[in-house]
Amino acid sequence: MYTVAVLALDDVIAFDLATPIETLGRVRLPDGRGGYRIVVAGPEPVVDAGPLRLAVEVGLDEVAHADLVVVPGRNDPDRPTPDGVAEFLRASVARGTRVASICVGAFTLAEAGLLDGRRATTHWLATDELARRYPAVRVEPDALYVDNGQILTSAGASAGLDMCLHIVERDYGAAVAADAARLAVAPLQRTGGQGQYILRNRPTYQTATLEKALAWIEENAHRPLTLADIADAAGMSTRTLTRHFHAETGQSPIQWLTGVRIRHAQELLELTDHTIDRIAGQVGFPSPSNFRVQFAQTVRVSPSAYRKTFRPR
Repeated sequence: MYTVAVLALDDVIAFDLATPIETLGRVRLPDGRGGYRIVVAGPEPVVDAGPLRLAVEVGLDEVAHADLVVVPGRNDPDRPTPDGVAEFLRASVARGTRVASICVGAFTLAEAGLLDGRRATTHWLATDELARRYPAVRVEPDALYVDNGQILTSAGASAGLDMCLHIVERDYGAAVAADAARLAVAPLQRTGGQGQYILRNRPTYQTATLEKALAWIEENAHRPLTLADIADAAGMSTRTLTRHFHAETGQSPIQWLTGVRIRHAQELLELTDHTIDRIAGQVGFPSPSNFRVQFAQTVRVSPSAYRKTFRPR
């Protein structure tokens, strides 16, 4: 049996905290024994968890020899990590303990220096901020979870469940993991990654000098636009426009345009019965085949698979 220490830090996200407790804590082996012993630990005896106040079972010193430490996210990932937590995590890794984060718990691992030079993910709303704040981390925004061997990170909310089921499969094999997935009423492996949940290039995106250009693209993305068209609308040369786009969005103007078209296509796939070929033309792609390729490259699933997942039945 593996001992799992789930960290309860002040401002913890209750869903993230409950995911490993419920998923790993209910694992049963073929002989009926439990697969994991769960201990909730933290530096304070009581923590806030949104609308809840939770009593913490033990201190960090009492889980020094856990086999796995899980770090849930916190509602405000900008809050400083409580004293002693980073040191505890670094010491755990030095002892060979596995450490895993859920959602923005990746920021806690990054602050401790445990993700430097490693691949990692977090909730899609926070991937850009994680990459900006910790440039040594190789952020993978489309992944549901990333397994580096000793250190694992997962995306937001239910992606923590995906990671926990992956851990069960790693520890006890596919049959035990499949039983855990059935108990959780969840697939053992989901189709696609986090990319299908991302809303790209939203109209509320804030930038220093491109507000006019972004608004114009939003309104005209369905048209057959060129770089020169966008530059004319922005009142800039193509070179100046491209420089500002790279500096302020990390994309080229045409990449931004494609992202807007993809988002518009997602909305139509969710809300209408229009054919995929018709949607391709409605949102501005030059051909249905080009749309399918661009959509699959960006969202990581086909348009039809996306519709099957997100279209209300």
